[in-house]
Amino acid sequence: MRIVSWTTNMWNIIMAASLMMFLLSCNSHKEEAALFSYQGKYPDESAQNITITMSDSGKVSFVVSTPILNRYYLDTVNYVDCPEGIKIVSYTEWGEKQAVITADYAIFENNSVYRATRNVTICDVIKGDTLETEEIIWDQRSRTIYSNVLVIQKKADGSVNYGDGFTADERFTKYTIIHPRGEMNGFEF
Repeated sequence: MRIVSWTTNMWNIIMAASLMMFLLSCNSHKEEAALFSYQGKYPDESAQNITITMSDSGKVSFVVSTPILNRYYLDTVNYVDCPEGIKIVSYTEWGEKQAVITADYAIFENNSVYRATRNVTICDVIKGDTLETEEIIWDQRSRTIYSNVLVIQKKADGSVNYGDGFTADERFTKYTIIHPRGEMNGFEF
């Protein structure tokens, strides 16, 4: 009788340990899957710590970096998103940093339109100006960046302006605030 009891107890211990290992294993797989899923959608391709350099005629135009890049192939649309944020650095034709754009989320749709949202900041490195907004759109076909939501412009001289959006060339060398208001120096008129 003792042998049967010992064997039954040992069998229960082995089964409990196996069940715990299985549950812990499933939990770590869920954490790994959550790393690459966004809003319940799972990407067809995913990569970590990506840096993409775009050039024109052998000169660097943009450097795009992101902690996670996901690619989705759906029936109606294909897109790429960056659920943990994005950083885009644009360069002048002479290779100097022109602007730095950061955002908490970005999506690239239909092979031509980038949309960056949540805490979007654009720093004009050369002028020292900064724009803050909640959404920008970079249309590669028209080679423009624009926004139709509230924009806060912080100028290098310390003045602050507000607007209902902006338009700019894609390297952010020239931009216009839509319906500007706030502090403006006399020479700006």
